[in-house]
Amino acid sequence: MISRRQLIQTAVASAAALTLPIAQAQTAWPNAPVKIIVPFTAGGASDLLTRLIAERLTSKFGQNFVVENRTGAGGNIGMEAVRNAPPDGNTISSATIGTLSINQFLFSKMSYDPVRDFEYASMIWENCNVLVVSPQHPAKTAQEFLAWAKKQPKGVTFGSAGVGTTPHLAGALFGVRNDLKALHIPYRGAGQSMPALMAGDTDFAIDNIASYMPLIKAGKVKALAVTSTERWPTLPEVPTMAEVGIKDFIITSWGAFVLPKGTPAAIVSKLSDAIKEIAADPAMQKRFLEGGARTVATSPQETFAFAERERVKWKSMVEISGAKLD
Repeated sequence: MISRRQLIQTAVASAAALTLPIAQAQTAWPNAPVKIIVPFTAGGASDLLTRLIAERLTSKFGQNFVVENRTGAGGNIGMEAVRNAPPDGNTISSATIGTLSINQFLFSKMSYDPVRDFEYASMIWENCNVLVVSPQHPAKTAQEFLAWAKKQPKGVTFGSAGVGTTPHLAGALFGVRNDLKALHIPYRGAGQSMPALMAGDTDFAIDNIASYMPLIKAGKVKALAVTSTERWPTLPEVPTMAEVGIKDFIITSWGAFVLPKGTPAAIVSKLSDAIKEIAADPAMQKRFLEGGARTVATSPQETFAFAERERVKWKSMVEISGAKLD
């Protein structure tokens, strides 16, 4: 007769046998090529920075990390693809401030929920925006620009790459904070908004520093202030918004790796630890700065909490701008 103790031992052994392959798969990750979906076009800051990390992950794990651009609907299509992928660690989203903390306030309906549909692994990069004017503009400082702007009877104009972009929202907030009549001029991408600023067709922009750095260095636009907490490493001569008297105007763009909901915690943690190692490498830090950004690494819990704080801030900014994308 089989004793109660033997029955319990048999049950425990059977359960262990069932869970062993799962545990082994998690420990062995990655054991197949990993797809990193960038929900934006190739060549942009998010795409280029993601490819740098993918290259290092491939080298570290000896398994291919392949970047795939899945564009459309402000990044929503790419995020939906990751949401629907198997939660096995083989599909990652290179998400951004827009897809995780802004889009839900711009679109009345979305095919994914940034809070409930993903496992957050780590932030991967951040950069700031910069207040820029044309080289012909009379203002040499942010204070001079504000004094000039307040004297314009018809107000001032600012451009962006489109409605709902961070340059649009930042420009709208800048106008409200400084009691300016600021009219937004949306363009079809940076390829149109940047030449318009250089030509003086718009009065200012508060746009991504990575996009404008070549123009700043070439003297084709003037940088008056940055939106980071401290002066930007590759633009040390340009003051922060706080230094020019504009308080609480911290605006950063950022990216993070998230995976489908239900991806095992062991895999998420392993990816997060790898990002931390990569971000600490001085050579990688240099390459990121050359691309206009800084390397960042955070724990899964820190990443989720940061995105949540950003939602509170950007919800307010979207309301101020009145922006809607549907």
